[in-house]
Amino acid sequence: MKDASFPSHYFHLDGLLLVNPDGRHPIYDLVERAESAWNAKLHRASTTYKQLVFEYRRRYKRAPPPGFDKWWEYVKKHNVQLPDEYDQIYADLQPFWGITPTDLQKIQREWEGRYDTYTLGKAEGEPLHIVTDKLPDDPVKCKGLLMGGYETIRLLEDVQHLLPPFRAVFSPHDSASIFINHAAKSLALKAAASGKALEMKKLPRSHRRGWVTACSAGSPAFTKELHTPKDAKSFIYDHRAAMDPCRHPSLLREHGQFIAHGVGPFGTQTIAPLFSYSSSAIHSDIHVTPTYSWVEDIYPREIDPEFENKVDNRLLWRGGNTGILHDHTKEWWLSQRDRLVEWANELSGTAIVLPARLSAFEKIGVGDKVNKADINPAMFDIAFAGHPSFCGGGDCKELVERYDWRAPQSIANAGKYKYVFDVDGNGWSSRFKRLMTSNSLIFKASVYPEWFTDRIEPWVHYIPVKYDYTDVHDSLTFFRGDLSGRGSHLDMASKIAKAGREWSKTFWRKEDMVAYMFRLFLEYARVMREDRDSITDIEM
Repeated sequence: MKDASFPSHYFHLDGLLLVNPDGRHPIYDLVERAESAWNAKLHRASTTYKQLVFEYRRRYKRAPPPGFDKWWEYVKKHNVQLPDEYDQIYADLQPFWGITPTDLQKIQREWEGRYDTYTLGKAEGEPLHIVTDKLPDDPVKCKGLLMGGYETIRLLEDVQHLLPPFRAVFSPHDSASIFINHAAKSLALKAAASGKALEMKKLPRSHRRGWVTACSAGSPAFTKELHTPKDAKSFIYDHRAAMDPCRHPSLLREHGQFIAHGVGPFGTQTIAPLFSYSSSAIHSDIHVTPTYSWVEDIYPREIDPEFENKVDNRLLWRGGNTGILHDHTKEWWLSQRDRLVEWANELSGTAIVLPARLSAFEKIGVGDKVNKADINPAMFDIAFAGHPSFCGGGDCKELVERYDWRAPQSIANAGKYKYVFDVDGNGWSSRFKRLMTSNSLIFKASVYPEWFTDRIEPWVHYIPVKYDYTDVHDSLTFFRGDLSGRGSHLDMASKIAKAGREWSKTFWRKEDMVAYMFRLFLEYARVMREDRDSITDIEM
């Protein structure tokens, strides 16, 4: 319980907590705040269809789509949790409500002819299938790129007869594609909110290029005025907000998704309905549930022992140098994985680290100066695995010389670590599901909100990490203690690790992915129809 006399830390709109040196250790506040928010979300979840429809109307200011009652039957039958928390679908599809269905259908047909896409769909009374594709002629490559489509069909096999007719264009790749200028998207959203629809040609074109054109004129990306001072100690409390480059323009120079395109492309005028495996806050791809991410919990407990029985107290990461093409045309050394390996293995200089405190009633202060040569080898086991890829010639050689490379680890070996790091690659991290089931405490850095972002709670199920990694020493020290283990909070670490595993087994089942895609296609099919304003679910 927090001492009421303790001064508070500062919670900014950018999703970061700014540390007040006169306050207690901020992780106490972050965990208490997150637990309260999660419990409130669970408590207010709809338990009847009437409650569900009432909450739907309250949030989205329209009636549910046709078939919503059948979706609810599936949710109840399969014990899908948090039936109200599908705001990601609303956010993805709301711009299309501001565009005429005629234009949307035209754009959808045009995108079916785009190279590097495939189209999933069904006609009335027919099964879900891949309608067409524009993929390489090489049968091996084509089969690999279509794998996600075939797995989605298998995922929805038991509910496909309940889906309305639709055609949905998918990107087979793992990075975002649709980048729209802020003026065009805002106008579409304004039209949607007013119940009107615009012709696509009336949306403004972008006359300048750059990632910041997706941001409002008042955002930090435009004004360069940051809510949280860059040299101040801070932690993430709202992970979605912390992923937004408009609020955190530094992300544009920290992640390969953005660095690979320099200042960024021209924002398009066309709001295209493209379904993708990952999408950042400044992209407009429609999120799906990547079937690549899902794994059965099949490993014996000796491979994933309980948190208390894991023997290594270092923070683990192994992976390839994905995330950006490593050649002379790219600033690849700035990308997320390159920076992570270099940062974790730095031996020169010092770091200011907040001390671990046994008591929740001690002032945190400004931190202690620690030599990186002492703290980094003791706290981190972070390196690239295997051999360089996504590089050529001299760049591959430079990667070998510049970074730590070690042999790939087995799952059994990785299971010995109490703390595991998760970071984006070319797109979203496909290993998060597996890691969350491992009984380890997961530290996650990402710029990609996912289909489950509204259905998980940082500091309850995992530890969110800033993309400059400046909070990692502080967070890890709080849980594992200092270099001698003093001041550890292993009970809190164990609690979050176990909650993460339970979440993975309860909120990320195949049934939960089915529920998301089922509801997504109900909503998508409606917004694409000419009579979308007059059709709805059964009357209450």
